[in-house]
Amino acid sequence: MEDSTVSGAHPHEPHAGGFATRLNWLRAGVLGANDGIVSTAGLVVGVAAATTTTSAIFTAGIAGLSAGALSMAVGEYVSVSTQRDSERALLAKERKELTEAPEYELAELIDIYRAKGLSPETARTVAEELTAHDAFTAHAEAELGLNPRELTNPWQAAFSSAIAFTLGALLPLLAILLPPVTARIPVTVVAVLVALALTGSISAQLGGGERGRAVLRVVLGGALAMLVTYGIGQLFDVAGI
Repeated sequence: MEDSTVSGAHPHEPHAGGFATRLNWLRAGVLGANDGIVSTAGLVVGVAAATTTTSAIFTAGIAGLSAGALSMAVGEYVSVSTQRDSERALLAKERKELTEAPEYELAELIDIYRAKGLSPETARTVAEELTAHDAFTAHAEAELGLNPRELTNPWQAAFSSAIAFTLGALLPLLAILLPPVTARIPVTVVAVLVALALTGSISAQLGGGERGRAVLRVVLGGALAMLVTYGIGQLFDVAGI
């Protein structure tokens, strides 16, 4: 017997306007952590291959973590600030056009909905009702794909990237420092590859991609990075100096 109650949306499907933004932030956080894991692991494994001095490995790891986190933060701030400036300029232009030529803008909105497959009558009804409710938001979303109330915050992007990178970088740093000298590199390699498999799996789940391929890609990349830096460390072995 079928349930006579019909919902307008599937209960497990998010339809809130900010979901896509939150999903992008989460994916960016996972990728930031992945960058922290790989770059710091490569650095400390390379140094550990060249020297067993704990202070040298610790200094290199902290320096790499700090530089990487700051670089991520500055890069995200500049990138998002540029994007936000562009979005604000587009929104200001749209607001001006709505003030100076409201009839033309209404016709433009009708054309947009007709292009989406609505009949001329329905497109006009939708455009007129949305315009009456909030013309600026309606045009910003339909024409520009922007929600004026949900512009990205560059400071939030900077802090989020720095924190994600730092959390990722702490894993290889602790893995190389805590075990006995003879077990440092093997423990670090295993810990890093497991962590990368986890971040690869999460990123695939968030993006709806194939999990096995994503995990293999990120694990092989991390393994290659550690192999290369380990080889460089061996070439410049200063343990006996």
